[in-house]
Amino acid sequence: MDTTIEEKIAGEVVLSAHPGRTLRKWREDFGVSQRDLARSLSTVPSVVSDYEAERRASPGAGFIRKYVHALLALDQQSGGKVSARLGRRPHSEGILGMREFSVAVPLKSLADALEAKMASRVDLHRDIHGFTLVDAPRAILSIDASHFVEMYGWTTQRALIFANVKYGRSPMVAIRAHPLKPAAVVLSNPGRVDPLAVRLSEVENIPLLTTPYGAAEVLERLEEL
Repeated sequence: MDTTIEEKIAGEVVLSAHPGRTLRKWREDFGVSQRDLARSLSTVPSVVSDYEAERRASPGAGFIRKYVHALLALDQQSGGKVSARLGRRPHSEGILGMREFSVAVPLKSLADALEAKMASRVDLHRDIHGFTLVDAPRAILSIDASHFVEMYGWTTQRALIFANVKYGRSPMVAIRAHPLKPAAVVLSNPGRVDPLAVRLSEVENIPLLTTPYGAAEVLERLEEL
C-alpha cells in the first residue's frame, strides 16, 4: 500500500476545517459505500455516517488512520485503480492549473464564481471535488490518449475547464471517446458553442458551461473559491 497517498489523504482530513466532509469526499472518490467501509472498519454504517455528517465530535487520529487505510485496502481488493490514479502527477504542458478541494463544492458555486452560463440542458445539481484548467490546443498536441487521465488529477469528480477554445467541439469529442468522465466541462471565453458539443454534453449527462473569463482570471477566481 502506498504510504505517501495514505499520508496525503490523512493530512488533508486533519487540516480540514470540516474533517467529516473531507472524509466523505474521499470515500466518494474511491467509490466505496458507507456499508462496505463500515464492514471493513468492523463498525456499523451509522458510525461512518455520523462522522461524515459531523454529528459526532471530530474523529481522532486513530479513526482517521483506520478510515483511510480501509479505503485503500478496499481499492486494492478491486484492482487498485483509484490508488494508481492518485499516484500519477500531471506533467503535460497543456495543463495550466489543477486543484483538489478539501471538501465537496457545489457545481453551482463554481459556476457563480466564474459567472458561467449553462450551454446545455444538463442540470448543475452535483458536487465537484476539484478542477483542471487545460489549454485546449496545447493539450491536443502534448497529451495523447494514454495520458488523457492526467487531467483528472486525484479524482474524476471534477470540472475540466478548457481555455483557448472556439467552439468546444474537440474537448467534448475527446471526453465522449474516453472511458473516464468529468463531473462538468467549462469553456473559457469561447466563441459560438458548437451544437455537437451541446449534444454530447446531454448524451453524456455532463453539464457544459461557458465563462467569459480567460485562463488567468479563471485561476484567480477559483483560488478565491
